Amino acid sequence: MPAKRKVIQWATGAVGLHGLKAIVEHPDLELVGLVVHDLAKAGQDAGAFFGGPPTGVVATTDVNAALNLDADVVSYMATGDIRMGEAIDDMCAALAHGKNVVASAVVPLVYPAAFPPDLVARLEKACREGSTSCFTSGIDPGFANDVLPLALSGLCRRIDTIRVQEIFNYATYPQPAATFDLLGMGHPLDYEPLIFQPGMLSFAWGPVVHQLAAGVGLELESIRASHERLITDRKISTPVGVVEAGTVGAFRWQLAGAVGGEERIFVEHITRMHDDLAPEWPQPRIHISLEDRGFGGASGQGQYRVLIEGSPTIHCDLEVAQDHDHDQGARVATASRLINAVVAVCDAPPGLLSALELPLITGRG
Repeated sequence: MPAKRKVIQWATGAVGLHGLKAIVEHPDLELVGLVVHDLAKAGQDAGAFFGGPPTGVVATTDVNAALNLDADVVSYMATGDIRMGEAIDDMCAALAHGKNVVASAVVPLVYPAAFPPDLVARLEKACREGSTSCFTSGIDPGFANDVLPLALSGLCRRIDTIRVQEIFNYATYPQPAATFDLLGMGHPLDYEPLIFQPGMLSFAWGPVVHQLAAGVGLELESIRASHERLITDRKISTPVGVVEAGTVGAFRWQLAGAVGGEERIFVEHITRMHDDLAPEWPQPRIHISLEDRGFGGASGQGQYRVLIEGSPTIHCDLEVAQDHDHDQGARVATASRLINAVVAVCDAPPGLLSALELPLITGRG
């Protein structure tokens, strides 16, 4: 039997906690290190973070000590939304130390060919120095809008358009700063959140559109971004905070990629803080029963959807849930996608990877 790959988990937040548990339970992996940012977490056994048995691995805030451990890969799941520069610094440090990296932090790196060249050069230099590989993925950006639609496209004789959607209620997303400040929920319309500042949608999700195009053998001419926001007429209480009447309670945005003068590839998010807001917008078709958490329609329900117009036309809904919560299911899926990819990333040639360069990644055990 091949030796287990040794993994350092970096971060134990909304995604990292699930990554940590996935490493401990994975038959082909061995947890050897755990990096945390909160001093209060330092010194605790890794198993204590998810209610598991002792692992013998103790959490540390000493990054250099962790990177000097005998390990094959770093699972980097720290927040990157508002600290992208720091996240890239961390990833470069791990790569240069001879540690392969699987990451959920800097989401545009799902398709490095469409990421800013200066930042790509930094990461590639670190890969060369450490003879290492780096793979960024998750569920969205990630599996739901790269592997899934591209696999489905293999059923088509002709493809006219590809549309991928995230249709989600963010009421249970456990990062209030992201929901309210980055996304702008609970603010008046004159508040301009980071996500809707000029160029941000194309920066963050544009690589998804480019990767879809590349996957079906096309080169994009342009990407057009658009969005709209909905004001709620009532107060909405959610597990992560209150959305007051007269503030944004839902939004939708779209990126449209043009080929041959026509828009052909679409990435779209429909985001609500309550299930009954904007009923005319696309809705999830829920099949997994959800627990009533006492917040009415603020239940965290959601779905990923792929719509391919062509011959044949394809409609595919992907629903994930954990403990009666679709949001938590998405976080488990994000972490698991990366942890299950560890062996393939370790075996890949040095450099930045996308889903197009990796084999089929399956669950193990």
